[in-house]
Amino acid sequence: MTDSSDRPSRGGDGGEGGDGGDGGDGGGGGGRRSRYWWLVGLAIAAGTVILLAPLASSDPDGLERVAGDQGFLGNARDALFSIIPDYTVPGINGNLSTILAGLIGVALVFGIMLLLGRVLARRKR
Repeated sequence: MTDSSDRPSRGGDGGEGGDGGDGGDGGGGGGRRSRYWWLVGLAIAAGTVILLAPLASSDPDGLERVAGDQGFLGNARDALFSIIPDYTVPGINGNLSTILAGLIGVALVFGIMLLLGRVLARRKR
């Protein structure tokens, strides 16, 4: 008997019921705890940026270092566009610039993933 009706519901907060859902879209009976899981992840990402961005090295990354060591760094072409050049926000100096650049990156990735999730969720229905 592996009928899907024999399987337990996958409700968001471990409660009973078949109507609960996971609360992903704010509806259903998933409970307050499962509705805001994304907020915890966003806070962890932002906290990581705030704490670790000031520790970032100003040395070139691995690929840039190898290109310089091998003598072909001068052959490189500039990117067509740059959202956050050199991981800093133009016009702001110091660690604050790096932190803001990191937070902008977190916000961009979050927005893209939110949009992608909503598109895929609609497609699934």
